[in-house]
Amino acid sequence: MSVAITFKEFLQNKGIEFDVIEHSRTDSALRTSEAMHVPGDKMAKSVLLGDDQSYLMVVIPATHRLQFERLKRLTGRELELIEEDELSDAFADCEPGSVPPSGQPYGIETLLDRSLADQPEIYFEAGDHSLVIRVSRQQFLSLLGDAEPVNVSEHI
Repeated sequence: MSVAITFKEFLQNKGIEFDVIEHSRTDSALRTSEAMHVPGDKMAKSVLLGDDQSYLMVVIPATHRLQFERLKRLTGRELELIEEDELSDAFADCEPGSVPPSGQPYGIETLLDRSLADQPEIYFEAGDHSLVIRVSRQQFLSLLGDAEPVNVSEHI
C-alpha cells in the first residue's frame, strides 16, 4: 500500500511539506516509533471515538493513554472507542489501524493532545503500516486546522 490517497491529496492541497519514510512493518504506533528509533512522544497515534452524534478523533503521542474522564468533561459526551471494522468503513483507503492524525479530510472532528503540539517534529502513519510521514511542528499544526490543543492523555 502507500500513503492514503485522501490524506495525501489533503496534504498537497494544504501545501504541507512532508517526508515519507519506509520502515519495517509494525502493528502499533509505539512499535513503529521503536522500529524507527524515534521517541514515542513524537509519534502521533489517532484514537477514533464515537457516540450517537458523530465520530471524534483524538490525536495523542504513542507513549500516552487517552483519559476518558478528561475527555468527557471537555466534550460533555459519552464517547466510546470505535471497533476496527467500523474504522475500516470510515477510512476505506487506509490499512486497518493506520489512521492519519487528522479527521478533516474524512469529515471527522479532531482534537489534539497538547503534549504533541509542543514537539519540534511529529511522525505518524497515514494509511500504511510500513510508511511514516514526518512533518515539522508548524506543518503538523497546519494540517490540524483549528484543532485546539487540549490535555486529554497521560504518559504510560
